[in-house]
Amino acid sequence: MSFEQDTRVARCGEDGLYRGTLRRNWQLLGPSGGYLAAMALRASGRAASIRRPAGFYCHFLRPASFDEIDFEVAVLHSGERSESMRVSAVQKGRPILEALVRMAAEADGLEHHEVTPPEVPAPESLPTIDELLRPEHPRVPFWENIEGRVLKAERFADGRPAWDPHWVEWYRFRPEATFDDPFVDAGRVVVLIDTLSWHAAWLRHPDFKYVGPSLDVAVFFHRQASHSPWLLAEQRSPIADGGLIGGQGMIFDRDGQLVASGGGQLFSLPLTMIASMHPESWPW
Repeated sequence: MSFEQDTRVARCGEDGLYRGTLRRNWQLLGPSGGYLAAMALRASGRAASIRRPAGFYCHFLRPASFDEIDFEVAVLHSGERSESMRVSAVQKGRPILEALVRMAAEADGLEHHEVTPPEVPAPESLPTIDELLRPEHPRVPFWENIEGRVLKAERFADGRPAWDPHWVEWYRFRPEATFDDPFVDAGRVVVLIDTLSWHAAWLRHPDFKYVGPSLDVAVFFHRQASHSPWLLAEQRSPIADGGLIGGQGMIFDRDGQLVASGGGQLFSLPLTMIASMHPESWPW
């Protein structure tokens, strides 16, 4: 199934109520936080009059399970230039996520583009994650949905040193890479910015004694990217301290134009704690 199919939400009775199903093929520790957030963004799109997402921010309240999930969308403001909505996700009567979404209409205004993308080879010239994974490496369901092209193949080596927490990689969703619905297509960015903060931190700490479940994620959408199957993700983790991990990310299209920026914070939890909390969903 495609990202569009896996994030579908259907109207459920009253206005503002939608229901979807969290699919097991988006498993990391449990359902991916970015995947859940993308579904919340899509639910807001079902209620939006302005078809251009501009900003998304959410708190993850507790882990979700692979089951049906309900989204309640409340319109906080609706004007000619912008809309604001709150999205509450509930599963089996338990709050899972709270999000705020801003939509903004296209208009004339100031223009400047003062950001330079990383200088990297074209994705077609780079090896895939699938090619570099050795047989003993775990196959995480989440990454079956996204093709990654790797700039630093040495990260797959055992006993590698600690590196700067700066992650750069190309990604393309599969089997479909782009989507006509702007809220579905923007979900690609939400998934990447949420997921890759941990990857940047992991570069600095290769011993893998901790994992980083997301506490929140914020994304600012600067332009649509439905023209660009490949997205270049640049993610940094400038600080990990006191049980928290900070992440900052930018997403560029194939032409080097900035598509979105954002970040979030993660818990820093011992691997043994997570394994004992979620034995049924632990992919390793």
